[in-house]
Amino acid sequence: MSNQDSFINEVSEEVRRDRLYALYKKYGWIALAFVILVVAGAAFNEWRKASIAADAQAAGDALLSAFEISDPSGRAETLATLDGGENPGRAAILSLAEAGALVESGNIDGAVTILETLAIDPTAPRSYQDLAALKSVIVAGSSVEPDARISRLNGLVQSGGPFALLALEQIALAEIDAGRTEDAIETLGEILADAQVSQDLRQRASQLMVSLGAPLTALAQ
Repeated sequence: MSNQDSFINEVSEEVRRDRLYALYKKYGWIALAFVILVVAGAAFNEWRKASIAADAQAAGDALLSAFEISDPSGRAETLATLDGGENPGRAAILSLAEAGALVESGNIDGAVTILETLAIDPTAPRSYQDLAALKSVIVAGSSVEPDARISRLNGLVQSGGPFALLALEQIALAEIDAGRTEDAIETLGEILADAQVSQDLRQRASQLMVSLGAPLTALAQ
């Protein structure tokens, strides 16, 4: 290679370095900002996951501590102080647990109030709403007129949710309370005809139909 070619190459390399340096001075902050954002984002994500895990751990410990209280009234009072935070599922579990403690303590009205509130809470997961609606009818029992119970339970049956068959069972019991034996037998037959019915529920429905004097052909359907 001649001296002239070498000189041209050196000049070209110097020009490239100057251009790169100029680009770095002009746009380098963008790359630096990008790196900072990536690192900060990763750090925030790790902090967020650790925070969620710690929050869940603290909530679980508080719930377990509440369940260790043997006195139902005291347990209900403790559960009422716990905060579900921004977790709708956790808040629903706390409400169900508090209602259960109130039932144990004999405060049926208080339990029903909590369950009915949860049943219409738009922020609660649908499954918890349905469970609260079902439990509110069961807990209230005969203090509510049979037709009123049936009206409340029909929504669960029509929705086809996970508690539909249990709601049908409660409807049959309400029909029995109302003296409508034939209607109750027909409702119990719907339970037995459902492919998704559990073995326990099938057994309860069959026994109830027998006690109501249903014909064997109805049980075989």
